[in-house]
Amino acid sequence: MITTLVSCSCGKVECEATGTPILTVVCYCDDCQRGSRQIDMLPNAAPVLGADSGTAYVLYRKDRFECTKGRELLLDLRLEERSPTKRVVARCCNSAMYLDFEKGHWVCAYRTRFLAAVPPIQMRIQARFKPQPDSAPIDIPTYRAFPPRFFAKLLFARIAMLLS
Repeated sequence: MITTLVSCSCGKVECEATGTPILTVVCYCDDCQRGSRQIDMLPNAAPVLGADSGTAYVLYRKDRFECTKGRELLLDLRLEERSPTKRVVARCCNSAMYLDFEKGHWVCAYRTRFLAAVPPIQMRIQARFKPQPDSAPIDIPTYRAFPPRFFAKLLFARIAMLLS
C-alpha cells in the first residue's frame, strides 16, 4: 500500500497518509474560508486560502492517516469553542496540516502540505460561498453545495473501514 508523507514547512511535524485518498476537493464554504484566513494570519504561516477563496484538501480515512513525528507540536484551532471541526496546525512553523471533523470518519489534509505529487483535484464544492461563484474554471466539476457523489465517496469509505 502506498504511503504519502505530509509535512509542515520546517519538517518537525510529519503525518503519513496510507492508500488511495477518498477524494480531492477545493472547498469554498464560509467556514473553510474563515478557518483558512485564521491560519493565514498566523506569523510566518504558509497560505492555505487560494486566490479564488477556496481551500484544497485531500481526504483520507482516519484509520489511514496518522501523525508520526512531532505530535506534541500540533495545535487545534476551532472557529467556535464547541465546534466539532478543528483545524490542526504545526505550531513550530504555523503550517496547516489537516482539518478533522471529529464526528466523521475522515480527515481533510491540506493539499499544500504533501511532499510528493498528489492526485489532481476532482471537484469544487460549496461554490455558492465563492465570492464570484460563476468564475470557476470548467476543467473539473463545480458544485454549489455537496453533490451526491461527495457523500457516496464518504459512505463507501466508511463501509470499507467497517469491513477492514
